[in-house]
Amino acid sequence: MKRINRSAKIRNFHQAKWDEPIIFELSKKGERGILVPQAEESIVKAVGDGISNIPNQMRRKESPNLPEISQARVLRHYMRLSQETLGADVNIEIGQGTCTVKYSPKVNEMLARLPEMTELHPLQDEGTVQGILEIMYQTDRFMCEISGMNRFSFQSGGGSQAVMTMASIVRAYHDEREEAQQRDEVITTIYSHPSDAAAPAVMGYKIIYIHPDENGFPDFEAFKAAVSKRTAAFIVANPEDTGVYNPRVKEFTDLVHSVGGLCGYDQANANGLFGVTRAKEAGFDMCFFNLHKSFSTPHGCGGPAVGAVGVVTELEKYLPGPLVDYDNEKYFMNYENSNTPYNIGKVRIFNGVAPVVLKAYAWIMSMGAEGLYEVAKIAVLNNNYLFKKLMEIECIDAPYIRGKQRIEQARYTLEKLTEDTGITSGDVQRRMMDFGMHYWTSHHPYYIPEPMTLEPTETPSKEDLDEYVAAIKQIVKEAYESPEIIKTAPHRSVCHKLDETSLDEPSEWAISWRSYLKKTDPID
Repeated sequence: MKRINRSAKIRNFHQAKWDEPIIFELSKKGERGILVPQAEESIVKAVGDGISNIPNQMRRKESPNLPEISQARVLRHYMRLSQETLGADVNIEIGQGTCTVKYSPKVNEMLARLPEMTELHPLQDEGTVQGILEIMYQTDRFMCEISGMNRFSFQSGGGSQAVMTMASIVRAYHDEREEAQQRDEVITTIYSHPSDAAAPAVMGYKIIYIHPDENGFPDFEAFKAAVSKRTAAFIVANPEDTGVYNPRVKEFTDLVHSVGGLCGYDQANANGLFGVTRAKEAGFDMCFFNLHKSFSTPHGCGGPAVGAVGVVTELEKYLPGPLVDYDNEKYFMNYENSNTPYNIGKVRIFNGVAPVVLKAYAWIMSMGAEGLYEVAKIAVLNNNYLFKKLMEIECIDAPYIRGKQRIEQARYTLEKLTEDTGITSGDVQRRMMDFGMHYWTSHHPYYIPEPMTLEPTETPSKEDLDEYVAAIKQIVKEAYESPEIIKTAPHRSVCHKLDETSLDEPSEWAISWRSYLKKTDPID
């Protein structure tokens, strides 16, 4: 029996891999996991059969196509899928740059699963939901203190919808001033999150991109040339996805204000800024935080999520309502701002994802102001330690602000590795799966060639960071000595190398079981 080398930084990893069908393929006609009892005769007499009172136009013409499967097979199916999943509880989650994947305290999960939370219904009388209303109200107050804004809404279901909400507020603001037709441009930077451009574009705005100067800061001269009476808003992330913070941001926001535009701050990831800087002092009129990033509520594989949108007092009347208020006796839904003529209306049903707000509230309460500041300091320290260790590897580089620290993440380039060996950043990404780790390149298109975007957050220890660096070093060594291992990776993960061209061909994939059936068994 081979003795395990306890001093090795790289661990022997092999993930469970099942040739597991999707649950619809496991379905067997007539198989049941539970038999629902029939209503007792006395109940039927009192309330009817439960169907006859439903209007005909609301009744299904046929039963829904749901999988029919026993309890044991359902359990086995989902347990197998859980074994094929990596996440912050299983692996060192450094590689998901821009997403701030951190440890989420399990006590907060327990809180969210209490019956007092899970059994709530959004249409309950306000007198019966004072607890969650208080939590929403207090979390609003916390967000205001952290950002300098005056009011927050938790309706948006994530960052992209939060940017859409900000763009909607921009439109409503200029509509009220009868300037909406004139102001048809939104300015952002090329290294801000793509949603900062995409959401306003969906709203019909022309997007103007500001590229960086030689140091990686948004080019102020180009910005001055772009700002005009057509400017509706400036929506930007700072630091940008490169990890570079623009220290002149107040000059940018002041210039936009001088021509009558608004400024929106993408603070989806504020992890390196707690207690250091605020949106208000940077001159922003609105901002948003992703509670499922900086505030330690789990991503949950793309959801649930909350993009908390905050605004200054002047813009409060445009926020999607209702907002939660307190009259010194009780907490209540305040619809006052919803009834204003230019309110943007709801962006999501009810008031967002309440359990996510609860988890964020619990995390903030446990941290306190000093704890939040400590989070920022450790996140920045971890990132710059990782940065220094990676920059010692000859084929890894990071453009811009040489000799200066990044904030909470960095976007590196593996261009030299590709030139020397033919191994791309995408190849490295697949090989990292064989070490039980995640790794992210960047948003498309790749403005930094062969990018690698890493964000350690405050969670990992020095030992965790060293283990991650060791995996990168091992892959670099393989790239120069045996690149075929990387080209054919992953070998020990559940995934295999995909034909990436198929993802651009709609005939090759289906987004649901129904669409799959249409493609495989089309109806004449």
